[in-house]
Amino acid sequence: VEVEAAILLPLISLPAELQVLKATLTQVIAQAEATLQQPLHIEIGMMIETPRACLIAGECAEDAAFFSFGTNDLTQMTFGFSRDDAGSFIQAYLQSGILQEDPYQHLDQAGVGTLMRQAITGVRDRQPEHSIGVCGEVGSDPYSIAFLREIGIDYVSCSPYRIPAAWLAIAQSAPIIEEASVGSR
Repeated sequence: VEVEAAILLPLISLPAELQVLKATLTQVIAQAEATLQQPLHIEIGMMIETPRACLIAGECAEDAAFFSFGTNDLTQMTFGFSRDDAGSFIQAYLQSGILQEDPYQHLDQAGVGTLMRQAITGVRDRQPEHSIGVCGEVGSDPYSIAFLREIGIDYVSCSPYRIPAAWLAIAQSAPIIEEASVGSR
């Protein structure tokens, strides 16, 4: 069995932070290779979990081999409310019309989605072949997945129990994308 190992660095907000952590990991990997007397092919990627990370993602494209949006944290930091506390007021916001959808279940395209689009553009302008994914609850929502496909996300990652829902959402998103394309002509 061939294993492809990867390390995903969380909560990066500065290009220099990524560079320092990558240099440290590269040294550790080199030590492990010397000990094991075999090469280790380990890619180092970056989580995009803060609004600032979205703004600097393009600058990090040379140092990160791949990217993954942590949509739960990105939503929390973009809205400024804790996911842990949101349950106490989200329903009231939905009922009063302040929110149309729970942003932890359906991606907020106007805010979080705009930040994601900007990050993807920054990365693709510098490294078009880099893989960019998403993890979080929205990875199994059909409307979120349709939007994620539209902005260029390569893969979604979700909890094991959500995998069937994610597969279904991916299959369901194709007609949504076609419908949006036909409607925009």
